[in-house]
Amino acid sequence: MFKFIGAIIGFFFLGKNFFGAFIGFLVGSFIDNVTVIRSKITGAGGNADDVFKYYQQRSSAGNSDFATMLIALSAAVMRADGKVIKAELDFVKSFFSQQFGPNFSVAHLQTLKRFVEGGEIPLEQICNDIKLRTQVEVRIQLLHYLFGIAKADGHVSEVEIQIIQRIANLMGVPQSDFESLKNMFYRDTNSDYKVLGIESTASEEEIKKAYRQMAIRYHPDKVASMGDEYQKGAQEKFQKIQEAYENIKKQRGIN
Repeated sequence: MFKFIGAIIGFFFLGKNFFGAFIGFLVGSFIDNVTVIRSKITGAGGNADDVFKYYQQRSSAGNSDFATMLIALSAAVMRADGKVIKAELDFVKSFFSQQFGPNFSVAHLQTLKRFVEGGEIPLEQICNDIKLRTQVEVRIQLLHYLFGIAKADGHVSEVEIQIIQRIANLMGVPQSDFESLKNMFYRDTNSDYKVLGIESTASEEEIKKAYRQMAIRYHPDKVASMGDEYQKGAQEKFQKIQEAYENIKKQRGIN
């Protein structure tokens, strides 16, 4: 029902064109999905495990929604170290508010709470769904978001790295891309080189070549079709690549 109402509202309030109607339809469809999820949970007595069963049913039917996938992966990282802190919750809340609007953040957080407090999250199934539905650039940006959750408290723990590594493997993200992202958030003496995907022994020409390749691969235009919060993350990632290159140039005395 809401998807049709959303299409009408989008048509009139976003310029009376097909694009506005399409955006309204998507938002309305999301509300319909949340409504169905909540009714399923309520009807089963509110048990957190019902969320996972319902996700699996939707996946089997081939119509699981991307918001539910993001919420599940967010919960997996948040609870990786055995504790969920306010900084992580605020980070996730801000992301979803940007993606879906503040009117929907309460529904998102209710679903997030059930994943955080529930049983084992079906990561293999979720990651496979994402892998089938998205290009690698989108999956890389998703990992950037997950590292952002891990770093929300100012420190990325080993168990958080492990869970994100597992997610990256399941989604088919190349190890070189994972290492580059990890070293944007988890620093050591060679992190600048790792961000560019090269060894500290690389030649000046290899450094310049690696920077050019990474600048193309991680350019924000690669995820231009996604929401504002994804764009923000892509720009941050692109900036870290530039910073790593400038740091190496300064250390090496490269012009």
